[in-house]
Amino acid sequence: MDGGGRLAQPLKRSPRPRRGRTAAALWLKLRPQFPAFIRRFVRRYLAPRSEQQPGLPRGLGIAAVTVFMLASLGYGAVKGDHLPVIVAQARDARDALANAVGFRIDKLSVNGRRQLGKQDVLAIAGVTQRTSLLFLDVDDVRARLEASPWIAQATVRKFLPGRLQIDIDERVPFALWQKDGQISVIAADGAVLSALDDRRFTTLPLVVGPGAEKRAKDFLALLDLHPAIRDQVRASILVADRRWNLKLKNGIDIRLPEENVAGGLDTLSALDRDKKMLTRDITAVDLRLPDRVTVRLSDEAAQAREEALKPKKQKGKGGNA
Repeated sequence: MDGGGRLAQPLKRSPRPRRGRTAAALWLKLRPQFPAFIRRFVRRYLAPRSEQQPGLPRGLGIAAVTVFMLASLGYGAVKGDHLPVIVAQARDARDALANAVGFRIDKLSVNGRRQLGKQDVLAIAGVTQRTSLLFLDVDDVRARLEASPWIAQATVRKFLPGRLQIDIDERVPFALWQKDGQISVIAADGAVLSALDDRRFTTLPLVVGPGAEKRAKDFLALLDLHPAIRDQVRASILVADRRWNLKLKNGIDIRLPEENVAGGLDTLSALDRDKKMLTRDITAVDLRLPDRVTVRLSDEAAQAREEALKPKKQKGKGGNA
């Protein structure tokens, strides 16, 4: 204080902040001890627009080039059909990382197999030695399994960290179906399981013709009621999607009626039991008419019958007197 009781005043008044200064700018000026990167952050993002340097943001060109290169690579991958390969490689890398930290499939059980092998089921499911349980999609695996004609239903369970359980309900091979010269193995519901490439299935009953695969179950159930006839059948042929013919192993053709198929089989079974019809020298038996049975003889049998029916010539008793 001076002698007059007044406060001492500085000789020079401190300059007042210019208009437009912000608290952030003053803080940076008053606290220079902060690291340089903090001061740059505050100056770049907290300073008002009037204090920032004019022009485009720093690094915009590099970012634009990077985006352009990524877009070009993505377009080339899609056009060149390389995208599935890239996705597969990314999936393998992800699974490898998960396996490395303890999510490898160590215990695997596949239940319900009869015709399919364990490796066949895993191949259908898309599960390999590289698959990680952590990223395994059970819904996707189940959909893959049920898309196979051999599998009617599937259940997939995973127990972290390393156990996988697959339960399947297989379709049972029921019959062979021939269409356009190709023979396939079918299930009871008519689903085509596979081409006939396994000798295990050669003893299955054979049905022939368009639509025969869908109607085989009901017809073969009727045929099973007559085992003596069934055991002689080589093929069951669906004609015009209306009625069935039987081709026997000895070459005889059996023409069954369109209606009352069970009755036609009953008649055929009675004729074979009582008159040994199917062991005679005939080529066809027609049961389409409800009030009669028509039998066609073989050429040799027909000729022999004609000879037998010709009138015999009487020999003369003596010469002229």
